[in-house]
Amino acid sequence: MESVAGQDVRGALPEGLEAAVRETAREIAALLSRDADMERAVPGSRWSVGEAAAHLAQANELMAQLAAGQPRAYGDGTPQSLAAANERALAAFGERRAQPLAEMIETQAEAYLKAWDTGAAARGTLLTPLGPMTADVLGSYLLTHMLGHGYDLARALGQPHMIDRARVGLTVPFLLTAMPRVTDPARAAGLSARYTIRLRGGGRFGVTVADGAVRVDPRPPARPDCTILTEPVTFLLMALGRRGQWNALGRGGITVWGRRPWLAPRFPGLFKAP
Repeated sequence: MESVAGQDVRGALPEGLEAAVRETAREIAALLSRDADMERAVPGSRWSVGEAAAHLAQANELMAQLAAGQPRAYGDGTPQSLAAANERALAAFGERRAQPLAEMIETQAEAYLKAWDTGAAARGTLLTPLGPMTADVLGSYLLTHMLGHGYDLARALGQPHMIDRARVGLTVPFLLTAMPRVTDPARAAGLSARYTIRLRGGGRFGVTVADGAVRVDPRPPARPDCTILTEPVTFLLMALGRRGQWNALGRGGITVWGRRPWLAPRFPGLFKAP
């Protein structure tokens, strides 16, 4: 552990992230303890509840190991390779019972947090399933991943989901890191645009599209072509491919303005959720 004049100067997780990771893992585990039907299909997915929970347990373990500085190969950073790695990992892991998976989801989330509590969190850049990132952004990734699959499990089991405005705010560091890596080059080809994305009651950031690539900036552009104001939960569900933009527009979850507002419908299609 690094210290200066006897004072601990190890890195700290962003405010609220530790509690959000712990509480989200606990709420997902609670979903699985309510006599969950592990063979029930997850809406919009090829997986059953048991398969989705098994994937979540495995992913939490992977991220805990990465945070502790234990390298793990898992795809090449592209959405396609990540999907293939997920299927291989599931095929090699036979556990589908609710209680063991619930315990593993919580235990491995705590293992990620323990790496920070003990000062063992890896320094510098880590190689993750979606490319290089720091250990604190990995925590945002862990939370985002749990919220996405927790939402799926809640829908499948007929229970309320755990996504709220505060937790969405904590997913933004990961989303800003991941967006350029999950850009669909075919959809971005030929488009030149500057977007400001605003979360209602929260933050904002800029996205520039040029030459088939996307650049994300924590600060919005000075003269955006299109500004998209989104309700936070809607924003995350769209980013994770769980809700379509037309459904969101119909519910009043999106407001658009700017010099080229017609660019708004193209924005969600620029990205391919892994």
